[in-house]
Amino acid sequence: MNQIYNIAIYIARFFLKIIAHFNKKIDLFVSGRKETFNKIDTNILPNDQVIWFHCASLGEFEQGRPIIEKLKSLYPDYKIVLTFFSPSGYEVQKNYPLADVICYLPLDTKANAKRFLKSVHPKIAVFVKYEFWPNLLNELKNRNIETILISGIFRKNQIFFKARGTWMRKSLKAFTHFFVQNKESKKLLKQIGLDHITISGDTRFDRVYQIIKMDNQLSFIEDFIQNKYTLVAGSTWPEDEEILVDYINNSSSDHEKFIIAPHNISDKIIRELQNSIHKKSILFSDEEKDNTAQVFIVDTVGILTKIYSYADASYIGGGFGSEGVHNVLEPATFGMPLVIGPIYYQFQEAVDLVNLKACEVVNNKEELGLYLSKLFNNLDYRKEKGELTKQYINSNIGATEIILEYISHKFSDIL
Repeated sequence: MNQIYNIAIYIARFFLKIIAHFNKKIDLFVSGRKETFNKIDTNILPNDQVIWFHCASLGEFEQGRPIIEKLKSLYPDYKIVLTFFSPSGYEVQKNYPLADVICYLPLDTKANAKRFLKSVHPKIAVFVKYEFWPNLLNELKNRNIETILISGIFRKNQIFFKARGTWMRKSLKAFTHFFVQNKESKKLLKQIGLDHITISGDTRFDRVYQIIKMDNQLSFIEDFIQNKYTLVAGSTWPEDEEILVDYINNSSSDHEKFIIAPHNISDKIIRELQNSIHKKSILFSDEEKDNTAQVFIVDTVGILTKIYSYADASYIGGGFGSEGVHNVLEPATFGMPLVIGPIYYQFQEAVDLVNLKACEVVNNKEELGLYLSKLFNNLDYRKEKGELTKQYINSNIGATEIILEYISHKFSDIL
């Protein structure tokens, strides 16, 4: 299987170069990797002390961020190398100030693995949630580099737990310790002979808990909502917007404001969305904003978290698409009712919030309309649901401290 895997990597690299000519995201994926080794060799010297973090994309970065920030504070002389697999993570965080090097992870060939680890020479390698690259992991093990997984989550349908997954199970032995989110993950790892495991929970709870302590003020949002009831719809896709717009167009109250932050903010998508709305609407990009409008469309990125702080209720998009619902923790930390579409089972926090009845699942525009009307008309009901979300966040914080305590004690001789 190792040989097949290595051949597949080379084949994938060949075709990715061709596809890059026709696909912007793949082009970023390919061209960005051309800079990786130059960035490392320019910024990491042979005598530097290094901690390496790897995140698949933006969501995993948010999970790793609390650990990065704590370690940088505790060990300021260490350099941080931060790698991403996906352009959607790298492009957003390529200027993150606490990392000394931010780059794409090279494709997982044996040669790349050797060259990467020789150049980075980390004292500790930290993988966030998943991303198990066999050649890199085997090389980490060969070099006796301490390797930990944080906020890990495992499911029985993964290849590690199948008969044909022996070669991948070997890769997991590179990890010195697993910090996992739940009991099921620990149980599954133990079944394949791994026992260096701690149930720490998800570091994202620590990250979102810090959000409420930040300055989330946006004066233009305050001017728009004018202390009226506000529904925020974040990271929406056309499937979400179709049912949301139906509710908005049929809303009979002038005391209900709507803020929509689409996942895709291309001019075409924004224009189509605005044209479908019968109520008066404005865009973030409008030079002069008519705050008598009932709908505010956010045609920019980077401010959704702050916007959530103004919401009385939130609809989180993605639940009608194949990849599933987007981040539910950011709105949850502000203590409000949540609404999502039916595809959410692959996200533990969404499952938990649904089971707690803090988050409502809707399957169509009729169900959405009924539930949003109930939230708008019943303040006590909103408060009840909001308290449930707040309690859920508060009861799950602390993963960062568990991981840092382990690192401090276990690796005091290294760090």
